[in-house]
Amino acid sequence: MNEQHLYRASIPPVPEGTQRPLWSVMIPTYNCANYLRETLASVLAQDPGPEVMQIEVVDDHSTKDDPAAVVEELGRGRVSFYQQPENVGYIRNFETCLQRSRGKLIHLLHGDDCVRESFYRKMQQLFDQHSEIGAAFCRHIFMDEHSHWQGISQLEEPKSGILSNYLERIVVHHLIQTPSIVVRRDVYEKLGGFDRRFVCCCEDWEMWVRIAANYPIGYEVEPLAAYRVMRMGSLSKNSVRSGKYAQDICRAHEIIQSYLPTYIPQAIAIQLLKQTREKSALSLLDLANEMLDVRDTASAMIQIREVFNFSHTLRVTKRIGRILLKAGICHIKKLILTFTKIHLKTQKITKI
Repeated sequence: MNEQHLYRASIPPVPEGTQRPLWSVMIPTYNCANYLRETLASVLAQDPGPEVMQIEVVDDHSTKDDPAAVVEELGRGRVSFYQQPENVGYIRNFETCLQRSRGKLIHLLHGDDCVRESFYRKMQQLFDQHSEIGAAFCRHIFMDEHSHWQGISQLEEPKSGILSNYLERIVVHHLIQTPSIVVRRDVYEKLGGFDRRFVCCCEDWEMWVRIAANYPIGYEVEPLAAYRVMRMGSLSKNSVRSGKYAQDICRAHEIIQSYLPTYIPQAIAIQLLKQTREKSALSLLDLANEMLDVRDTASAMIQIREVFNFSHTLRVTKRIGRILLKAGICHIKKLILTFTKIHLKTQKITKI
């Protein structure tokens, strides 16, 4: 057995005799019931009926809200609900979603994301027209916590069909957000679940590259899914400050490197990996810049330290220099502010 398989859950075939719909819309949740209404409403608006679509919410033992009540309110018996007996973490909750699915096509839809009109009809058309694809994704909309649109992912192809050079493109660029992709269940059965070695990010990118290394990928040009970009929560902040976020990215690079097939010339494979590492380094430096904007110099320095594990290109080095200069200015401003406060306080004491 490949060592990597030890970190992936087995997704067994659906038992013989089980009624199988075409679709399984599996919705993992954790403390996001306030968004779940929008998520469920977007799916139910396209509901073709229980014979065609399984809809189930799988909750990772939420403690701050009541997703079961939302399911009962909106689902009215149409939507199934399963709650973990204890918190198992988001990757194992994803595993439960895949294992409980019965459909031939699986849509893993996070409980704070949603789909737009015609998502299921148009994605089904891709699988009907291209039986060889293992998965298909559409363009996605970025929205904020208030569901306001912030942007749309770039156009990858002029028309819908099979994505050209799909493996090379997915290795270098994070093209796919989870609500925008549909995967055949038998693909998960063959390749296994999400990799448990990831702590806070990149488990999705690794999975999509793994699929692209084994199957053609379909592409829909219309933006039919909405991905919610949340302000950094406590888990994300802790992951960034501890360096775990960067370490997950580094881990993804190591795993993905093994997926490049032998038919890709070594020189091209090396160039692809170089581009991937540079892109990740620049992404971490963007994050460091955001940390400086909120005067979190320590976290910014952690990202810069981790960048050296990714890339040393001239572009990266120049960006590091600009950020270090900004960090120095921020530090000086902080010292001036501290000195000013002390001075004002001293003046008040003197006057007394």
